[in-house]
Amino acid sequence: MPANAPGWVLRSAVAADVEVIAELRATVMRADLERLGRYDEHRVRQRLRDSFAPRHTSIIMIDRDLAGCVTVRPAEGRQWLEHFYLAPHCQGRGLGSAVLRTVLERTDAQGTTVGLNVLQGSAARRLYERHGFVVETQDAIDVFMMRPPGATASIPAKPEP
Repeated sequence: MPANAPGWVLRSAVAADVEVIAELRATVMRADLERLGRYDEHRVRQRLRDSFAPRHTSIIMIDRDLAGCVTVRPAEGRQWLEHFYLAPHCQGRGLGSAVLRTVLERTDAQGTTVGLNVLQGSAARRLYERHGFVVETQDAIDVFMMRPPGATASIPAKPEP
């Protein structure tokens, strides 16, 4: 799959998607949750079920196969990016960046700040930083990040030789 894979599309989620997304969440988050001593076989799925909002969720499809999902819901004066999971075989190929760019183009057009939280030590944090998210607060488990409309990543200047 090329970096900007033309074969992916977003479709609206439906209530029947909840279990496959709960399984995807459990698979994707397991290593980070285990590293933090927080993995619970039931809770990892139940937290998705309890907060699943089909009207705010999009399913990422590649050739009729579910490749992931992303939720963008209004809350606390901003849009919250949550439940952004890609199937393991779809990670590291540019799909996450392509989907995130699409989501952020929409929130930028609305002039909306986007917030999210990511687990401490998660590789996903680098993805978000590349797209202009900055840390607001953090604790031992979570890093809360935000991105104002139109923000771009700050790329550190190269030191002078």
